[in-house]
Amino acid sequence: MKHDFPQFHGAQVLVIGDLMLDSFYHGKASRISPEAPVPIVNVERMEDVPGGAANVAMNIASLGATCRIGGITGQDRAANTLKTRLNAVGVDCAFHQTPDNDTIVKQRVISNNQQLLRMDFEQRFADHEWQNMAALIEPMMADTSVMVLSDYNKGTLVDPQHWIELAKQHKVPVLVDPKGSDFRKYNGADLITPNMSEFEAIVGKVESEADLIQKAQHLIELLDIKALLITRSEHGMSLIRKDQPEFHLPAIAKEVSDVTGAGDTVISTIASVLAAGGSLEKAVTLANVAASIVVSKLGTATVSGPELQVEYQRHQGENNTDHSIAGAVTLEQLKLAVDQAKQRGEKVVFTNGCFDILHAGHVGYLEQARALGDRLVVAINTDESVSKLKGAGRPINAADRRLIVLAGLGAVDWVTCFEGDTPEELLREVQPDILVKGGDYDKKGVVGWEIVEGYGGEVQVMGMTPNCSTTAIVEKIQGE
Repeated sequence: MKHDFPQFHGAQVLVIGDLMLDSFYHGKASRISPEAPVPIVNVERMEDVPGGAANVAMNIASLGATCRIGGITGQDRAANTLKTRLNAVGVDCAFHQTPDNDTIVKQRVISNNQQLLRMDFEQRFADHEWQNMAALIEPMMADTSVMVLSDYNKGTLVDPQHWIELAKQHKVPVLVDPKGSDFRKYNGADLITPNMSEFEAIVGKVESEADLIQKAQHLIELLDIKALLITRSEHGMSLIRKDQPEFHLPAIAKEVSDVTGAGDTVISTIASVLAAGGSLEKAVTLANVAASIVVSKLGTATVSGPELQVEYQRHQGENNTDHSIAGAVTLEQLKLAVDQAKQRGEKVVFTNGCFDILHAGHVGYLEQARALGDRLVVAINTDESVSKLKGAGRPINAADRRLIVLAGLGAVDWVTCFEGDTPEELLREVQPDILVKGGDYDKKGVVGWEIVEGYGGEVQVMGMTPNCSTTAIVEKIQGE
């Protein structure tokens, strides 16, 4: 099965929001100032990058969609730089340039791929300034497919209802990247994309997955919106819609270099996919992949269409018809994912172990396990449990790194870490169809066999690749 990918060249997206210029100063910091206990950075390179709503537009253009953007700037060099950079990638700019404020600029000092300092130059725009922009935007609505409101609370989106009503008149869906403690100003939008802390600032502390869904459904009802996408950092994304099952995507495990602009990448990808005729679930799936790419880059970065397509196809499996993405998950997320898989008639295979140093034996074993069903769950021991089982000096790799490595294997759908020394409680919670363990013993030697067979599941023991073991690898390294 070949997974379809959106054709972005026909997509038309309009972005309205707070414009910023992100300036980066790159250099080496090899000594401390004699004037104060701060590093001295010898600046070797300077870079100006569109930020805020302008970064949303850059991401849309980078994917290959057509983008127009409206916002407020000053009458200064930063505004000219913004316009030049945006025009260079084909973004049509409708800027209201006020004489009363400077363009918002954020300057960052970077050394050795680390941000050392950020300086913000900003003053909130007066509440009436957005009205001067309205006449520039309204003619653009005729051929707009999707509208994005990118709110950074700097004064451009004082009255989101004006734009939401305008979009409704033209039957254009509205996506909102929100800001602030009162989301009622976004009433009637099609999708709002808060992160977890923004969501909890509105609805209160979330105690569980069920609580998150309940609070999200209540907010959807209260705001008369169609959907909420809650971005949850290492816990992935949750799409909640009225009268529909929740759609959860676990985070794609990668080394994080910089989270700057990740929210911009998410909403720009969703907007581009919807404008290209894709479904909301497909849009969120691709946004999850795009976010994993952009956080592995330093600074305010974008994701290209080909780059997204390659990464998306790399994460898709032949049986992955619901567009979910393999990754590290919590227990509650795993239960939701397994329940959904079973509802689709998929057979879930489960295995567990330390997986401290991944070797050829592990890879072959996991591929064989995956071949027994449609989905493979791998549960790993905590660091404390590995130490008890393997002795001092183990694990070599901490749990978070073991999760990353296993999540990167094509055979693995979901990987999680279980508390305690055995996975028995996890087996009771998840109830996989098949429990698999590698070794040369009878199935009754497999921890949890009676639990699995008790609810009608199957237990299988598979042979391991000879002369492959983590302990042997460690001993060989120590011997050298």
